[in-house]
Amino acid sequence: MAMSACPACDAAPLAQSMAQEAPTDAQLALSVPGIHCGLCIATVERTLQNIPGVHDARVNLTLKRAMVEAAPNVEPQALITALESAGYEAHELDTASLSATQTDRAGRDLLMRLAVAGFASMNVMLLSVAVWAGAQDATRDLFHWISAAIALPAILFAGKPFYINAWSALRAHRLNMDVPIVLAIVLALATSLWETALSGHHAYFDAALTLVFFLLAGRYLDYRTRAVARSAAEELAALEVPRAIRLTDGKESVISAHDIALGDVLLVRPGGRMPVDGEILTGTSELDRSLLTGETLPVFATPGMSVSAGEVNLTGPLTIRATAVGQDTSLHQMADLVAIAESGRSRYTSLADKAAKLYAPGVHILSALAFVGWYLYSFDVRTALNIAAAVLIITCPCALGLAVPAVTTAASGRLFRKGLLVKHATALERLAEVDTVVFDKTGTLTMGQPEVQSLDGFTDEALSVALAMAQASAHPLSQAVARAIQAKDITPATLTDIQEIPGFGVQAMWNGTQIRLGRADWVDATPLPETAVFLDMGNSAPQAFVCQDQLRAGAADAIAALKAAGKSVYLLSGDTAKAVETTANTLGITDWHAGALPQDKATFVQALSANNHHVLMVGDGLNDTAALAAADVSISPASALDAARVASDIVLLGTDLSPIADALTVAQSATKRIRENFRIATIYNVIAVPLAVAGLATPLIAALAMSSSSITVSLNALRLRSS
Repeated sequence: MAMSACPACDAAPLAQSMAQEAPTDAQLALSVPGIHCGLCIATVERTLQNIPGVHDARVNLTLKRAMVEAAPNVEPQALITALESAGYEAHELDTASLSATQTDRAGRDLLMRLAVAGFASMNVMLLSVAVWAGAQDATRDLFHWISAAIALPAILFAGKPFYINAWSALRAHRLNMDVPIVLAIVLALATSLWETALSGHHAYFDAALTLVFFLLAGRYLDYRTRAVARSAAEELAALEVPRAIRLTDGKESVISAHDIALGDVLLVRPGGRMPVDGEILTGTSELDRSLLTGETLPVFATPGMSVSAGEVNLTGPLTIRATAVGQDTSLHQMADLVAIAESGRSRYTSLADKAAKLYAPGVHILSALAFVGWYLYSFDVRTALNIAAAVLIITCPCALGLAVPAVTTAASGRLFRKGLLVKHATALERLAEVDTVVFDKTGTLTMGQPEVQSLDGFTDEALSVALAMAQASAHPLSQAVARAIQAKDITPATLTDIQEIPGFGVQAMWNGTQIRLGRADWVDATPLPETAVFLDMGNSAPQAFVCQDQLRAGAADAIAALKAAGKSVYLLSGDTAKAVETTANTLGITDWHAGALPQDKATFVQALSANNHHVLMVGDGLNDTAALAAADVSISPASALDAARVASDIVLLGTDLSPIADALTVAQSATKRIRENFRIATIYNVIAVPLAVAGLATPLIAALAMSSSSITVSLNALRLRSS
């Protein structure tokens, strides 16, 4: 009998076989738009980790997203149901459509380079103090060479962002702020090394490091004023359903959404979202289209009706035939609208970029003239080069580099305390120019969920029965009835044979009588002009629970403040004309539009912009994303879905809308401070440049001038925190 050389060799095939057979954990991603604090994170993670088969769950508060590692047999719907039971709305995201988790690498990289520049500049400055105090000859040369040994690698490492940006600009045959910065650094180091080699009295190692330090501080402040930008179009694509149930000869099979073909028959269970556009073949139910169209109430779904990808099936199972898949679905077309709108907004030129167009060539010309003038005067290349370097260093845009980020950081901090998170670097500049504000209705001006207006006229017995039936349904109106009755501490009645009739309501047996809670025509009641759900006790006329979408706190105050400030206010909604008119009249908005599709909203905003209006769009749904991206500046509530929040420049952290009017005032003050900082930087240059051109700008004067201008600009920006 043959024997193997070692026991490990015998074990290897078995181990390999077991490894191949061992199932790997599934990676699931959920959008959880309702989380807003540490307690929410703990609750969501604990809820998910308590589900059998879930091995790990981590929540990202910034992205409002939960990443779950679970056994392959764990269904995403089980996670969604558990979170909804805990009070958190959840949607599955397609992990294949999401980019790798974005870390704060850029911020850490800038902070590390800032630390290196700061540490090196402090050490070189200590050596420079000795030189300024009168160190001579060999001692001075030694200190200069030590300074060079510290400064060269530090500047090479810390200044990398400036080198890359300057090279990119030069390759595109244009100038930006980083071109004179890099030229000043290179010239300062070159002249300093030359002076050190020739035992010169002055070197600019300390000035070059100080320059890099202050500019990196401005770059880091600029980075921290906004969240990491993500594409709203990518988020919309991720909201597409990642898998579907296909029916083949009556047999169910779970397939990837990418494998769905035209004509495939699909099963969509209650609580599931439509994976593609299609036509209902069998089943009755109700569809929640609020995120896609803005309609407050569910739509009755029957065979023959068309459905769109992303709509939520509420009450009954539906079979649909796929009529549009992949790139052709309405949800994907909406993502294309967002991508087009985003590219249009990117053409905005910031105040800093406008200043750079004038500043960069001016500095280069001035330095070149100083070199030529001094060379013609002295015919000494060394002297001319030193003065040209001094001009570049002393005019280098430290103050300009801090002018915008210092103000935006102060303004963003003030707005954050008011409940607004500024995401985009130029959002405040664009917000300051706004003269027109467009609001969505459902989920923006209103809470997006119906509430029962009154329980007057109902006996406690009727309320007890209604509560028992309402708790048996996931329909938004049933949930509204349940919340209203539960607030009165009423105990649900004991019912039998409770069943939900998809698309109609709930029926049950009570004391031998069949009772119903549902649509007016189902219980033989007279329909009302208001939204209502009817209770039929079997022994009397049906009674109506009248429901209405509630206004957000501060909505009326925000509208009044905007109108008082002279802004034009529009209400643009996909909801019915009656619902939109009621909200508009309540808030005093005279210009309103109902039944608007996503394309209609984007077109409306673009038309306003084309007529020289500066538009602020405020919305929360998928149907608002294209309009949010098309507007000059946009705001979405924290409760909005990821795609809407990503498409917007500013996120409203609370439920109160009143800070929106304050944001416009703060933005105008911020823009005023930015312009003041530009003037301060200009005045500084007017004073400092003649000193540099006259050859009086020693390294000490250059370092002090840069520091004083940067500190002045920062102090001016801090006035915004309390003004």
